[in-house]
Amino acid sequence: MKLKASLLFFLIVSMTASAQVLVAQKQKFTKQDTLRGSITPERAWWDVNFYHLALEVEPDKKFISGTNAIRYTVLSEHNTLQIDLQAPLKIEKATQDGENLAITSDVNAHFISLNKPQIIGESNEVIVYYSGVPKEAVRAPWDGGFSWKKDENGKHFIATSCQGLGASVWWPNKDHMYDEVDSMAISVTVPKGLMNVSNGRLRSTDENETTSTFHWAVENPINNYGVNVNIGDYVHFGEKYEGEKGTLDMDYYVLKDHLDVAKKHFKDAPKMMKAFEHWFGPYPFYEDSFKLVEVPYLGMEHQSSVTYGNKYMKGYLGEDLSGTGWGMKFDFIIIHEAGHEWFANNITYKDIADMWIHESFTAYSENLFLDFYYGKEASADYVIGTRKKIKNDTPIIGPYNVNTEGSRDMYYKGANMLHTIRQLVYDDEKWRSILRGLNQEFYHQTVTTAQIENYMSNQSGLDLSKVFDQYLRSTTIPVLEYKIVGKKLSYRYTDVVEGFKMPLKVRVGKKELDLTPTENWTSQNLNGDLSSFEVPRDYYILMRKL
Repeated sequence: MKLKASLLFFLIVSMTASAQVLVAQKQKFTKQDTLRGSITPERAWWDVNFYHLALEVEPDKKFISGTNAIRYTVLSEHNTLQIDLQAPLKIEKATQDGENLAITSDVNAHFISLNKPQIIGESNEVIVYYSGVPKEAVRAPWDGGFSWKKDENGKHFIATSCQGLGASVWWPNKDHMYDEVDSMAISVTVPKGLMNVSNGRLRSTDENETTSTFHWAVENPINNYGVNVNIGDYVHFGEKYEGEKGTLDMDYYVLKDHLDVAKKHFKDAPKMMKAFEHWFGPYPFYEDSFKLVEVPYLGMEHQSSVTYGNKYMKGYLGEDLSGTGWGMKFDFIIIHEAGHEWFANNITYKDIADMWIHESFTAYSENLFLDFYYGKEASADYVIGTRKKIKNDTPIIGPYNVNTEGSRDMYYKGANMLHTIRQLVYDDEKWRSILRGLNQEFYHQTVTTAQIENYMSNQSGLDLSKVFDQYLRSTTIPVLEYKIVGKKLSYRYTDVVEGFKMPLKVRVGKKELDLTPTENWTSQNLNGDLSSFEVPRDYYILMRKL
């Protein structure tokens, strides 16, 4: 579980933050959205401790069947437990202590009536049996489900992906991000001649007449969408990385025909680990190892089982997203998706409305990788270059309690917000300590936006509340208006949230000045050369000379 903050605190923060979104999002939501996205009474009373997911995958039929043994601790007295599983998959039955239990279903939410008293503090187990033809991903990983593909040799090449859509698209679970399971076992049976790679470490393999079963174990808390199944004609190679917490196993599973190219190309992986341990602190899952696993789609941040499908190319499928040339210095999927091990898998949002916590920091990690190896100017070039992808269409923070994310600007607008905050901190070691501190303070926890905002304000010694409001909750970019008349400089912000007063370091002529513009005009008399007025490009603002 990741229940470090109280449930009541989370609900209050969610409702408050929802009310504070500064640009209304006109969306219609259904009962199913609420059942999927809220902490219902049938979820709130129990804390999930352990899953043992066991399933058989039959590729020729695109059919799966299995069980999930769900162990939980009783937090309050209740006798109905909500488990999520999306159609067309069906729950066949559920048992507790060998007794069949009654199940009432509301489309994808299934309410299991428990026969025995649920006593506070006790640990119990429910086993859910299920089967069916799961949803097939149309455009993984953005449209989730199972990807049923074949490799160049005609062998099955299969993978799951399910962020947003939810892990319940392929296995039954408590499908809300606020409560992460403490640990997990994953047993997957596949046709002989294929291998399954999942999260954590491979503990054992059972060889049967026509099938093989692979038993994986995850020792750390894991979010539901981070759980994965990857099936193919895999070969393995690996290395030992001497990191901040000792020796880390770095394992790579690729298609047999790609072994040679992978051995050359995956050199970005230990480079990533060195850079990100520097910026973010120790890799959060030493016990479970780090893996890159080749899949038939682009890639995803599955915990300790990061999936890879960037076709062994630099950049994003061979493209530099920044347009600066720096994006071709690394494999985007290796750097970005592995960066999520810190921001997504270690620090996890409680509600997908706060998905910026995952994507803004991880998009920002791309330029920190460049900073580590090529310096600050290269990293600034890159992150500033990505501004062309920002749409400013809807707020980055989405509506709460309905399983809905905000704008896709959470990637590069969020990254540029963080780059701007780095300028405000104006101390790179302090900035690094804040990034590392986040991963220590919220180690293996689910969090809210408020917790991240408050931590960064407190540790920086700056009130960043209006900065976060501006970039996360509105769709306008601050405009600095200025005019120079004689020896008098006048300036103010427009297109800002009320109370916005972000300080700037500017250059007037040959002088550097510290300004704190507000929504009102401020004027000051200056001596010397006033022929030029410059604001460093690192601040994500616009300028208008009057």
